[in-house]
Amino acid sequence: MTTATREPPSSTPPSWSHCGHGATPADPVGCRGVHVGDHTACLAHLEEADRAAYLATLSPGTDIDHRGTPFTGPLLDALLSVLHDPATGHPRLGTAWFGSAIFEGSAGFGSAIFEGNAGFEEAIFEDDARFGSATFEGNARFEEAIFEDDARFGSATFESGAILASATFRGQADFQSATFKSYVWFSEATFESGAVFRSATFKRDIWFEATIFGSSAWFESTTFEGVAWFRGAIFGSSAWFESTIFEGSAGFGSAIFKSDAGFESATFKSDAEFESATFEKVLSVGPFVCAGRVTLSGAVFGGPVTLSCAARRVECRRTRWLATAEVRLRYATVDFADAVFEYPLTIAAEPDPFVLSDRQQMAEGIFNGASNATVRMASLRGVDAAHLVLADIDLSRCLFTGTVHLDQLRLEGTCCFDSIPPGTYWRRWRPVRYTHRCILAEEHHWRARQPSTVRGWNVAVFGNGHAGPAQLAPVYRALRKAFEDNKNEPGAADFYYGEMEMRRHKRTGTTRAERGLLHGYWLLSGYGLRASRALGWLAAAMLVTVVLLMGFGLPTDDPKQEAIGTVPSGGGRVTFEVDREDPRNPSGNRFTGERFEKALNVTLNSVVFRSADQGLTTSGTYIEMASRLTEPVLLALAILAVRNRVKR
Repeated sequence: MTTATREPPSSTPPSWSHCGHGATPADPVGCRGVHVGDHTACLAHLEEADRAAYLATLSPGTDIDHRGTPFTGPLLDALLSVLHDPATGHPRLGTAWFGSAIFEGSAGFGSAIFEGNAGFEEAIFEDDARFGSATFEGNARFEEAIFEDDARFGSATFESGAILASATFRGQADFQSATFKSYVWFSEATFESGAVFRSATFKRDIWFEATIFGSSAWFESTTFEGVAWFRGAIFGSSAWFESTIFEGSAGFGSAIFKSDAGFESATFKSDAEFESATFEKVLSVGPFVCAGRVTLSGAVFGGPVTLSCAARRVECRRTRWLATAEVRLRYATVDFADAVFEYPLTIAAEPDPFVLSDRQQMAEGIFNGASNATVRMASLRGVDAAHLVLADIDLSRCLFTGTVHLDQLRLEGTCCFDSIPPGTYWRRWRPVRYTHRCILAEEHHWRARQPSTVRGWNVAVFGNGHAGPAQLAPVYRALRKAFEDNKNEPGAADFYYGEMEMRRHKRTGTTRAERGLLHGYWLLSGYGLRASRALGWLAAAMLVTVVLLMGFGLPTDDPKQEAIGTVPSGGGRVTFEVDREDPRNPSGNRFTGERFEKALNVTLNSVVFRSADQGLTTSGTYIEMASRLTEPVLLALAILAVRNRVKR
């Protein structure tokens, strides 16, 4: 029995006709027990003969009213014995009012049947309260009741509402295997010692709002068939929810977990809300399964933690991680916008079902219809990515604008981005075909908004607002650097292409001349990344050069040298002047096989900056000069593009 100091009695009399026994100047109200029948005393202060006469009038199922009455152990036993039902072997009560009653000894209501309402409002149980296996067919009211010692409700059945709001349990509260068939209120209750709800069943909604669990709270294998609200609850020690089933929504918003939060193998068949919850020293949360949304927005994790779950969606908006953390997920779409962390944080996709502490794989029956366990990132806006590691995450729908230190983001495993719409499209009268590359979701949305857009661009990208080229260019630049730092040069090439595309389309901060230069760079070689485009232009330039040389650059015949000599009269020295006649423009059929071979020889030598020892007309000389300027550049661009794709 727990010895507690009872608060001084109130000077306000109760609302019923009360006994008044023992009134003193310090306590002018005296005994607050309700009158028994026509008597002016409560059951505890009745004369012995009157009490016996009253008890003789009672039978199993009788309504009783003993509000405010002080019960000793023998007095309560005497009352329950006359209510004993021989058919069941247990006490059977009708409507029972024990509000503000004081149970000085053990309150033995074990296996009792309350056929009507049971009122224990503001009752005080100074010794243990035994309601094990009791059945409450009407409402059970225990609001503001005080249990100084253990409260035993194991295997009890509550057919109607159970109201324990603001109750105080100073000893252990045992509700193991209890069944609550209607609504339950534990709001603002206080459990100073352990609270045991193992294997309990709650068939309707239950409220634990602002409840204080001063010691461990055991909810293992409990079933919540309705909504379970733990908002504002304080778990002063360990909170165990292993293998618990939440069939309705579970609300832990603003709850405080000061020690372990055990949710291993828990199943949330609807949403799990932990918004603004505080996890002070929790080492791990999960693994658990959630068929709906796990909300951790505004939550605070005070120490190193591992969060593991299989869920449809995980929201960590404005979540604060004050130490290293690892988030391991399956199936989920993750919203990490505005999350705050100053230490390394890893978000990874788990390829196989989670392994529990008993080395068995966690059951994922609610995801049987899912094709794969891909984890998708929805947003990293407002995040400082300096300490962020993403592993095997699908980033095809992720919003990056507004992310800080994106160049320090680490991507491990297979992190995939969105891609260009495949196929050929028609824009007015001309075909449009985009070359494959990795692309951000925001560019998808921006291109979909353009008046001259083609089909295939994604317009439903999680409401990314109005990010345009000016905002996307630095994002592409930062991601390119992140890939380069990870020695992924081919991946960096795609983001360089995206950066240049945004610069080419940007209207602010870019002059018309610069945009023209970028447009030419894109047109000729895809910013030095499209070898096929550069080779195509090279082939076209060579073809034009060959045609021009055949038409205008090669003379009709190779010029012949002439030697002119003068013999002075009288003999002596002979002087010869050697000259070559000017090449003559061709006439007649200029496009012959012989002329094609000569023109091709000149063109091929021009590509590699060599002269082809071929006599040319004046026009041919200028054609060769232009060829030797443009074609090596195109060849260099093609080589650069290949290099960017195979660079290690």
